[in-house]
Amino acid sequence: MGFRKKSKSPPVLSHEFVIQNHADMVSCVAMIVLLGLMFEVIISYIIPSSSSRLNAEDKPEPFSYYKYGPKDMATVFFYLLIAIILHALIQEYVLDKINRRLHLSKTKHSKFNESGQLATFYSFSFIWGCSILTNEEFVTNPTFLWEGYPHIHMAFQVKFFYICQIAYWFHALPELYFQKVRKEDIPRQLYYICLYIFHITGAYVLNLHRLGLVLLVPHYLVELLFHASRLFYFSDENKQKGFTLWALLFVITRLLTLTVSVLTFGFGLSRTDNQGFSLAEGNFNVLTVRMTCLSAICLTQAWMMWKFINFQLKKWREQSQIQASKKKAVSPKSRPSKKDSRGETFLKVILHVDYNKTPIYRSFVHN
Repeated sequence: MGFRKKSKSPPVLSHEFVIQNHADMVSCVAMIVLLGLMFEVIISYIIPSSSSRLNAEDKPEPFSYYKYGPKDMATVFFYLLIAIILHALIQEYVLDKINRRLHLSKTKHSKFNESGQLATFYSFSFIWGCSILTNEEFVTNPTFLWEGYPHIHMAFQVKFFYICQIAYWFHALPELYFQKVRKEDIPRQLYYICLYIFHITGAYVLNLHRLGLVLLVPHYLVELLFHASRLFYFSDENKQKGFTLWALLFVITRLLTLTVSVLTFGFGLSRTDNQGFSLAEGNFNVLTVRMTCLSAICLTQAWMMWKFINFQLKKWREQSQIQASKKKAVSPKSRPSKKDSRGETFLKVILHVDYNKTPIYRSFVHN
């Protein structure tokens, strides 16, 4: 882990050396890139570049709009480095200190770190996304999702939001190595990391950033609630009320995602005047692309619901087994014997005392 001081340092460039010092190494690379700010060419690769600057018709002052381009790949790489550094800082100075106090097992320790990192990211992204939706008025007028497509021009904060989102989820791939994630947890984390990269990058490239933003914000709220509830559960296993609220909002969000997606691809974009496929104009409003996007969203929501239902059934079975085992353990002790007198039966039921096997004082200690 980065920023850690150890008495015995591992060999240089070994796996342990890279894992322990990866944040310091990435910081050096980021500093070299920042030194390039003295050159105008490097600035265009760090700050989101604007391919065109236009005056907004509904703005009294000139307003700059931005497009995506090949320079965005370098920008994403730079903020990927920043995400790795921030990840190490949160892990070292926040999560590790909490872990030492809780004394969690290895399995819970890994899940606690995962939920801590994701809860921080989801909370920041949710607040940022709500701010963009409020400023851009996407929610007040749903027709903005398809009117004027292709939406090749973006406000600076919209483009920067997508750059940071893509950079964060790409940074999660090397973090699987840096954080020494268990082998059994890698497939599960790879699934949702790749799904995030696929959907967010697709919305960005296909000029569907308005739809992507509207769908991401409620999804991040649900995920934030889940990971926050899991953090409280690890601190105290009796705190499980957050999971009930998460389950309700999870189903509502899935239905909302499907409704908005069908409305946009099935009715909105299919009835716009600008139909056709053109890479130069950024227009992908053809039936094949619309059906592919809608199918990808529907399949993802179906997969998430399938995982959710299996999780709920597994949890219900575990609770039923625990309750059944408790009943079996209590029932023999609570049944009075015919040979016992009324006084002895009363004491056995209340104190659960077995006079033939256990002394009376032991029953008081255990109960």
